[in-house]
Amino acid sequence: MSDGHTPSGGSAKLNTGVAHNARVWNYWIGGKDNYEVDQQVGEQVAGMFPIIRDIARADREFLGRAVRFVAEERGIRQFLDIGTGLPTAENTHEIAQLVAPDSRIVYVDNDPIVLVHARTLLTGTREGVTAYIDADVHDPDAIIERAGQTLDFTEPVAVMMLGILNFVLDYDKAREIVRRVLAAVPSGSLLVLTHPTFDSELGGEGQIPAMKFWNENATPPITARSGTDIAAFFDGLELLEPGMVSCSQWRAPGSPVPVPQYGAVAVKP
Repeated sequence: MSDGHTPSGGSAKLNTGVAHNARVWNYWIGGKDNYEVDQQVGEQVAGMFPIIRDIARADREFLGRAVRFVAEERGIRQFLDIGTGLPTAENTHEIAQLVAPDSRIVYVDNDPIVLVHARTLLTGTREGVTAYIDADVHDPDAIIERAGQTLDFTEPVAVMMLGILNFVLDYDKAREIVRRVLAAVPSGSLLVLTHPTFDSELGGEGQIPAMKFWNENATPPITARSGTDIAAFFDGLELLEPGMVSCSQWRAPGSPVPVPQYGAVAVKP
């Protein structure tokens, strides 16, 4: 599925009568920011595709490892987190500013329930900056323009796209969004991305019926993609070790069980 990140609908009003991805994802990872309808749909999807909770946890843990890696080992001090979802423990700004208190983070989402919780996201270190903009992933030019009020696009930026492009159903549009955002940041910037797959080698076949049920009973609609299609989001970039792998296994200690969600970090030459 996704990482609780939702791009759809502009400034949509909060609708508690229909299950919504950010709230269902919050339910799967044990959060409290969800309603009965989210719990019902979440349980139904989990019954069809039990590994979904493992994917949710693995995606969240990938975020933590990736932010630490780019902050500690790549020296990145600016983060553009597109499709942040509901705040939980160890959000991007908390991890980045723990490594470097002067880090600057811009969160992007347009889910009304995320907006309700934006104040939680807006707390950070005195030395750094944590900002939040209400914008749609389908409008990358608006994201770039508004993020540029907080971030310095002459210095490297980590562009975070965790579980967000799976809500852009048109593949060509999804690739264009990545190209547009990466074109706005300088050499040395990074793309940090996760995306669900239906590839059988990662056990992804169950995504297809689960997503069909989701698209008939919840919002926004979602899609999985092949590893080949997901890898193309990194065209023109240099994948960093260990390349594109199950997000549960990316720079993870031990030998975690793979989940059908790819994760990777790549640098712009």
